Amino acid sequence: MNEETQLTGIRARIDIIDEQIQKLISERAVCAEEVARVKRAAGAVVDFYRPEREAEVLRRVMARNTGPLSEAVMVRLFREIMSACLALQHPKKIAFLGPPGSFTQEAAVKHFGNAVSTVPLGGIDEIFREVESGVAHFGVVPVENSTEGVITHTQDMFMRSVLKICGEVHLRIQHQLIGAVPERKEVRRIYAHQQTLAQCREWLGRHLPDAERCAVSSNTEGVRRARSEPRSAGIASVAAAELYKMPILAENIEDEPDNTTRFLIIGNQESAASGGDKTSILVSARNRTGALVALLAPLARHGVSMTRIESRPSRQGVWEYVFFIDMEGHQRDTAVATALAEMAKESNFLKVLGSYPRAVL
Repeated sequence: MNEETQLTGIRARIDIIDEQIQKLISERAVCAEEVARVKRAAGAVVDFYRPEREAEVLRRVMARNTGPLSEAVMVRLFREIMSACLALQHPKKIAFLGPPGSFTQEAAVKHFGNAVSTVPLGGIDEIFREVESGVAHFGVVPVENSTEGVITHTQDMFMRSVLKICGEVHLRIQHQLIGAVPERKEVRRIYAHQQTLAQCREWLGRHLPDAERCAVSSNTEGVRRARSEPRSAGIASVAAAELYKMPILAENIEDEPDNTTRFLIIGNQESAASGGDKTSILVSARNRTGALVALLAPLARHGVSMTRIESRPSRQGVWEYVFFIDMEGHQRDTAVATALAEMAKESNFLKVLGSYPRAVL
């Protein structure tokens, strides 16, 4: 059998498989519409987006995967199918920290898929207000970076907001040097968010030591400025370079190869248990010797793993602090619920910010 005959046979099989895939996707979409009809007929407030259900589906996708496509690719494909089906049930509006082309928008699309409507806003406080008012269904906000630490503005907003955390996204951050100059060595001014400049400090010191570093409100804003100024460049994502039709002068210039930012999904609804969850709380310790040890002891006593703790000024008094704590498990799990009840007795104030599925990839 010659090569062309073999290829013809393989392509015929692909055509048959494509037809089957398309038919099954349409079948799935019909089921999604039926789910919507059943929920509406019940007459209660309908939560079409169920983060715990989506997490369960994606975990099963990873467990079933045998290659040759990677788990990340398979998850991305199924995420888009689920996103399109959700849009049939109820189109979602997602607020993110803009402008368009930002890493926060990339995180929003990674979590919700491309079938949602993303709305760029200028500040983290605006995102909270947009979701609280119901103008946006959910918001996406950065909370910490693996190299530069926490985003304090996001933490501060939780102190006074009624919103819940209902999901998280981990996004690998890759910074590109973007500019309309013939050669990289001609760059004399670099625009980027101050945290991005910090994440690329060593690379800039080696390759562009004499270039002025200018902090701006966002990386995308930096690229916009660089486009109109000679011998200037911005540091941003590939999406920002494509948005402004600017060439990439150097790829992946971040100092840490595993540079990752964690984003939170905020909304007005609570997530049910998915079997692989986190719970985040805000708690204030009493001002006495050994208060923090007593506050955290219930977690150890009931076998609940604490994954993060950060302190912030409480804004209620000088030298008074609150603690942001992440732990494994859902607030309705027996061990977590018991530990939280005991922690509440040892604290001045305890607020559960939300229980939500751990990030899938």
